[in-house]
Parts: sequence; structure tokens; C-alpha cells
Amino acid sequence: MNKVVKDAQEALSDIFDGATIMVGGFGLCGIPENLLRALAQKGTKNLTLISNNAGTDEHGIGLLIKNGQVKKMIMSYGGECKAFEEKVLQNKLEVEWNPQGTLAERIRSGGAGIGGFYTPTSYGTSIAEKKESRQMDGQWYVFEKALKADFSFVKAYKGDLLGNLEYRKTSRNFNAVMATAGKVTIAEVEHLMEIGDLHPDHIHTPGIYIKRIFEGTHYQKPIEKRTVRPETMVSGA
Repeated sequence: MNKVVKDAQEALSDIFDGATIMVGGFGLCGIPENLLRALAQKGTKNLTLISNNAGTDEHGIGLLIKNGQVKKMIMSYGGECKAFEEKVLQNKLEVEWNPQGTLAERIRSGGAGIGGFYTPTSYGTSIAEKKESRQMDGQWYVFEKALKADFSFVKAYKGDLLGNLEYRKTSRNFNAVMATAGKVTIAEVEHLMEIGDLHPDHIHTPGIYIKRIFEGTHYQKPIEKRTVRPETMVSGA
């Protein structure tokens, strides 16, 4: 089965208005830059995005939010994107907040075929309102439903023609679990390898989860907040 497509535009050819899309990455680390830029250009609207965060005004999901393409965010953190803040305050963007660990487990459950799970996190808070709760062994737990998506966008360091993926360091973050929870998972990689070029022990996502793969270009790998030591500290060391 040939999973290789030419570029992000071809990979997104069947994305439809109203789709639910998981987007890998943590902050701006490990985000599928090519897919997000192409989706912004495509202009698909009324999207529900599942992601740890909303990117920034200049990078990542923030591009889609600024374009008015996003109807709802299912997420954990939104503090780096001014466009996200403005649209939420204007009631132009719906948000479903999740504790970060709960979000990761909801996605993992969706990929594993589990309907949901009980967690003590968020019990007694506004996040737990209207959710089923039950007491077990003297402690209260909240039921959280699994998350799935029409599409998952993931980014890996290397991938082969069969869709096997190798992530690099912290860029694995949400990419690995999201790859399992989408009906159609699209992977962009920095290096597209021949079959057999990836060491079997280095494969983090088996190719069975991947429907389309392509080699991305023009990676910026932006940093949200660059922090360096003051020059006086360096010279006085």
C-alpha cells in the first residue's frame, strides 16, 4: 500500500468543513508545521481541534484561529496566543478545558479502544460539572470520555515508506498517542527513509496507524519564549 503523498496540500485534499482534528505538539515543539500552514491556506472552517495548546499568533494552531477557521478547542493550555484569548472573550470560540494528564489519557484511551476512565483529577471543580462521578475505596472519581478524531496530524523526525515513525526527544510529546486515535492519521517527517532504514528498536509509532506520509520542508522550529543568561553572568563565570 503506497502511503506516500507529494506534500501537505495533497495530504489534506479530503479535509472537510466541520472536521475534528488532533494536532500533535507541545507548545511549538513537534508541531506539524507544513500541515498547519497548508490547512490555513485551504481555509477549511468550523473545525474542532484537539491539541495541548493553541500555538501563538504567528505559528501553529494560532494561524487557524486568526483565520476564523476554528469553532472549538479541546485543550489544556491557551496562554501564548492573543488571538485565542480575544476570540474566547468575544464568545467566538468554544473551549473544552482539560487537565493536561487527563487530556493525554483521553486521547490514549481513544486510540486503545477504551470508552473512558475514572480519574480523581478535577473532582469538585467546574470541569467536573455534569460529568458522572462515583466513589471507590473512599475516594471520589470523575468519568472522562475517550477522545477520537476524523484526522490526526502528527510530526516525526524520521519515517519510512510504510509509515513507521521515529520521533526525536521531546517532540514525541502528544504525537505518539494522537497517531493512534485518528480515523485518518497524516504524518509529516523531516526525513523520509526507505523501508528497512529505520532501526526496529527506534520505531515509536508503527506504520499500521499511518494512512499518509510525506517529507516536510522549510521547518522553522520556533521557540515561544527564548531565555538566555545575562551577558554579565557569562563573563563572570
